[in-house]
Amino acid sequence: MKKSMVLCACLCAAMVFTGCKSSESAYKKAYEKAKAQQAVQQQPTVTEQPETNVVAPLQQTPVTETKVVDNNDNIQVRQEKVSLVDGAGLKEYSVVVGSFGVKANADGLQQRLKDAGYAAQVVKNVDRNMYRVVASTFANKADAAASRDQLRSQYPDAWLLYNAN
Repeated sequence: MKKSMVLCACLCAAMVFTGCKSSESAYKKAYEKAKAQQAVQQQPTVTEQPETNVVAPLQQTPVTETKVVDNNDNIQVRQEKVSLVDGAGLKEYSVVVGSFGVKANADGLQQRLKDAGYAAQVVKNVDRNMYRVVASTFANKADAAASRDQLRSQYPDAWLLYNAN
């Protein structure tokens, strides 16, 4: 029994060593491929002349009409349905400088704005349950945007509100 086990072990070892023998043809193919790549890299490259683009000369035409376009259509405005809580009344466009969930905070900012000379008002957005503090209100968008830009020095998050009522 020991003889057959030793014989079996020898056969297995012989099969393992002969199965792992590397193939000379694989090495030969890899060597030939590397030589071909090296030969391609050593060949001198031919430089071609770059194409020259032909550009037509500019034709100057006189300006007959200059059109000045304002940028008021690109000003971002938020549309909300609000109701007046404290103040004289809103026009179409208003500059909002603060939004609060607590009315006392909105009243505090309103008082500071009034002390600074603004006709500040407090309005409420019922849908979001937020109190908005309006620093100024205008009938047109351009005036409201100019006021908002001026207020952004002190209130960088100031934005325009369009009263949807």
